[in-house]
Amino acid sequence: MVKIYGSPMSSAGRCYWMLEELGLPYEQVPLNMREKQHKSPDYLKINPNGKIPAIIDGEYVLWESMAITNYLAKKHNSPLAPQNLEEEGHIMQWSFWALVDLQTPAVNWLIQALFVPDEFKNPKVIEDAKKVLPTYLNTLEAGLKGKTYLVGNRFTVADLNVASVAGLLYALKFDMSPYPEINKWMGLCTSRPAAQKLDKLRAAAQAH
Repeated sequence: MVKIYGSPMSSAGRCYWMLEELGLPYEQVPLNMREKQHKSPDYLKINPNGKIPAIIDGEYVLWESMAITNYLAKKHNSPLAPQNLEEEGHIMQWSFWALVDLQTPAVNWLIQALFVPDEFKNPKVIEDAKKVLPTYLNTLEAGLKGKTYLVGNRFTVADLNVASVAGLLYALKFDMSPYPEINKWMGLCTSRPAAQKLDKLRAAAQAH
């Protein structure tokens, strides 16, 4: 059984999504970030970066959420995994792009909106995020033009990884009306049974 560290409310959410897509049993190990459990000596032996998520699969330890989703899909021969080298290249392309480009302003905004006390908030961080996001969203909109999914005309690791980041913008109520292709694609991604299960996991985590 896979042991996964981190709440489904965090970037670990995409790993939970993949586990649900694969129908794998897993043990959830939420870490209390306020109590710095992710910096504890025991957890640092698992992930020396002191960040979440991480998984233990048998004797195998892996951290970094997008590495985890790709590993799980490939290990279990899922249709979500790349079927050839060219697909793998494009899956990695979109995953790295989402992590480096799209996620950075989204997370900067999210931190300011939800975690920074009012007296320390920096409105410029949010304004800068809002200014740069359309550039990245135009890239995704163009990448989806004439396609149902990002790679191989089927739902893959690329869609899961990118949708998990794009979902932040919907949560932040960013104006997504100029992006019909993204909206259509997100509807397909988030209507998947595994994505619906992730929503329930998040709701349960939030209730606690």
